Amino acid sequence: MRAVVTVTGTDRRGVIAKVSGFLFEKNVNIEDVSQTILGEQFAMIMMVDGSESEVEFSALADGLEQLGKQIGMTIRLQHADIFDAMHTV
Repeated sequence: MRAVVTVTGTDRRGVIAKVSGFLFEKNVNIEDVSQTILGEQFAMIMMVDGSESEVEFSALADGLEQLGKQIGMTIRLQHADIFDAMHTV
């Protein structure tokens, strides 16, 4: 399963560490990452591969959403093909 993780919110220390640590614990590989800070706003997009993870997609998405609430960010997980379709003109 290839997927896209998006993380947005007010910039704070440790965001990348928390998200990447969560994915590592679930055996999800980060294939690519892009992040930027615009003023005080943080935005990150990760392409991930969960093919070796035993966690179901919906449970992973829920876990990331809960992590986002804990760290004051919005975190979303989408299947890569859905993300691609939504962002193709």
